[in-house]
Amino acid sequence: MKSITPNKTARDFVAQVEELSHASLSRCWHCLCCSGGCPFSEDMDYLPNAVIRMIQLGLKEQALNCSTIWLCVGCNTCSMECPNSVDIAAIMDVLRQMALLENAQISEPGVLSFHNAVVDSISRYGRTHKLEIMMRYKLSEKDLFSDIDLGLKMLSKRKLGLLPSKVKDKKSIQSLFEMAGDLS
Repeated sequence: MKSITPNKTARDFVAQVEELSHASLSRCWHCLCCSGGCPFSEDMDYLPNAVIRMIQLGLKEQALNCSTIWLCVGCNTCSMECPNSVDIAAIMDVLRQMALLENAQISEPGVLSFHNAVVDSISRYGRTHKLEIMMRYKLSEKDLFSDIDLGLKMLSKRKLGLLPSKVKDKKSIQSLFEMAGDLS
């Protein structure tokens, strides 16, 4: 009788995702609890458990190029719903990092633009400056006026501050960014 074994590339991909996410992919039963609880699953090209299956099968390119990893907001609903405590949100985060490092085609570039604007704001001020984040995002997407009425309404209700607020101990924030830079 012949045995079925995944190729070395597939095993390496699984091991890399498990190491970086601290999650055991073999614990996934594909019970769909994660997918059933995900508030964004309707918009994903693959359900979260299907992405787990792609990893298990060594379908690295397909996993790194899917929109699911970019539409996941890291709310941890999937991880809390999992009966085997598989940290699916951490896995999605690792897949996004791997996609960036390997220059995979980003299926949801707007999500990445928004993320970069948020991280940049935190790096500069120690917290988010929502007005600047939205302006940078809108500029990067070349979509300045599609929802300007909403922006003006938020400004009038003082939901968007004109000036950024800053943390007192900015050095601590910068040290976190330096540590993160050392890890990548």
